[in-house]
Formats: sequence, C-alpha cells, structure tokens
Amino acid sequence: MELTAAQLAEIVNGDVVGDASVRISTYAKIEEAGQGALTFLANPKYEHYIYDTNASAVLVRRDFNPEKEIKATLVKVDDPYATLADLLNLISKTVIPEKKGIESPVFVAEGVELPDDVYLGCFSYIGSGARIGRNVKIYPQCYIGDNVVIKDNTTLYAGVKVYYGCEIGSDCIIHAGAVIGSDGFGFAPKNGGYEKIAQIGKVVIEDNVEIGANTTVDRATMGATVVHHGVKLDNLIQVAHNVEIGENTVIAAQTGIAGSTKIGKHNMVGGQVGFAGHIVIGDGNKFGAQAGVHSNPGDGKTVIGYPAVDARSFMRQSAYLKRLGELFDSVKELKKQMEELKK
Repeated sequence: MELTAAQLAEIVNGDVVGDASVRISTYAKIEEAGQGALTFLANPKYEHYIYDTNASAVLVRRDFNPEKEIKATLVKVDDPYATLADLLNLISKTVIPEKKGIESPVFVAEGVELPDDVYLGCFSYIGSGARIGRNVKIYPQCYIGDNVVIKDNTTLYAGVKVYYGCEIGSDCIIHAGAVIGSDGFGFAPKNGGYEKIAQIGKVVIEDNVEIGANTTVDRATMGATVVHHGVKLDNLIQVAHNVEIGENTVIAAQTGIAGSTKIGKHNMVGGQVGFAGHIVIGDGNKFGAQAGVHSNPGDGKTVIGYPAVDARSFMRQSAYLKRLGELFDSVKELKKQMEELKK
C-alpha cells in the first residue's frame, strides 16, 4: 500500500506540516526509519530522534512544536500511538491471510455444531458439549475440552489448551501455548505429605480480552477465576485459582498473581510483578516492574519495590542506599575521633 502524506492525513483526520506529496509505503521505528517510511513520536524521551530521522513522515501530537528544523513531513493528530495502532490494524487485514474452513485431520465430538464460518486447524480437538460461536478461529493443535464455551469472533492460536467447562467471551485473542483452566495449586498437608484438593470451579474470560503466549489461567477451587472485559495479559503470566482481574487492566510479562487475589479496574502492571494471595487491589494503580505487592495501595497510586511502596519513597530510599558507603566511612571516622578525644 502506498499513499501520500495528504491522503494519510485525510484518513486519520490529521494536519500536514511540510511536503504533503511525500509518499509513504512502509512503517518503522523512528530511530530506524528510512525513505518512504511512516513513524511516530509519542514519548518525549524519543524526541531527539525526530531531528535526524530519515522517515518520510512522522505522526506527532497536535501541540508538538519542534525546537529545530525537521526533514520529515509531520502529520499532526490527537494521539500518534493510537493513530498508528489503527493504521496497523487496518493493514494487517490486507496482509495476513484469513483462515477459513475445517482442515483435516481434526476431532469433533458427536453432537457439537460448528458454524459455517468457523476455522478449525489440523489436529485440533473439540470435546463433547462444546459450544463454538460464529467466526471463531481455532488454529492447529488446539484442545477444547468438554462443555467449553467460545463466543463469536474469538481467535485461539496454535496449541492453546482450554480445559473442561471454561468460558471464553467474544472478540478475544488467545496466543499460542496459553492454558486456560488448568488446576489451581491446591494441596492440604496430611500425614507428612500433601493431599491434592480437587479444583471443581472454572475460568470465565469476558469479552475483548487478549492473553499472551504461554500464559496460564488456573481454574477456581470452587466458583470461577474471572478475567473481566478488556483485560490484556502479556506472555508468561501466572493467574492462580479464584483470582479476579478487573476491567481494562493490563499486565506485562512474567507477573504472578497468587490465589484468591482481586485486582481492580484500569490497573497497569509492569513486568515480573508479584501479587500475594488473598488481597484486594484498588482501581487505577500503576505497579513498577518487579514490585512485590502484599497489600492494597488504594486507588490511583504508583508503587514500586519490594515490598511495594510509593514510587517517590522508593526513589528516595534508593538514593539513600547509594550513599550508605559514605555514611559508614563517616561513622568510622567519627568513632576514630571520639577514641582520640577519650585518650
């Protein structure tokens, strides 16, 4: 696909600053872009790249005012990052082939009805009593257990496993290797060992959820582990039994959430964050990477560290730690001086 900056601006409701006739045929990061590429500037940390970029056009905010001359044509929009996301989604529909039909071999249990527009890849398994919605895409080597519900327009990429009785909403994306509904980690000490506690609950994933590759969401001991509407989970995340994740919360890779913890709405969680079990987290919080969360910070807080504390307190503590060596040297010198005074 090739278009001019003027045509692009018309599509995204933007304003052109510079050569409106420059042609765009690809996309790239601002520090790597060459001629013919469209890029974007959303984070002020990357502003220095815009003055040297070889991109033909750059999406910027409407209030962006350059400090010096820029070679590239600017297309001013309300939100460059969101605009680029919309463009990439549009293009993906033209470059990624749409899968259709039922490949062979597959196993579909007797009595399961498949819509005409379903895609079912090779070596997939659909268990007894499963209900599959319209325009669902199930890629090769997926396992769909008995009585699983998958609603309209949801995609399961290769190797996804959905255990019995779990429910997945509409417009969801579950990436390769994810496991939905494996047993929660429940064992009772007995006779010097551990006896397994049966996990008889399920997992409920609501609409418009995306779950990354090799992420696991355990079924509840009783009741349901719930991932609410609009949640986005990265790769390699562990969601334990009876956890509840609130609407539009986003969680980065390698985070672990222990059993029965409730996370509120609109939280942003960095990579490798650990949540203790049986706690309730408020709404609108930000958790820095590798935070260890043992209690509720409240609502609208930014926390980091182990145990997690207010970000400003953490930065202050870090600054003090860097000066501990100087402090010890000072104490040694004072002790030396006091000994001399005693003599």
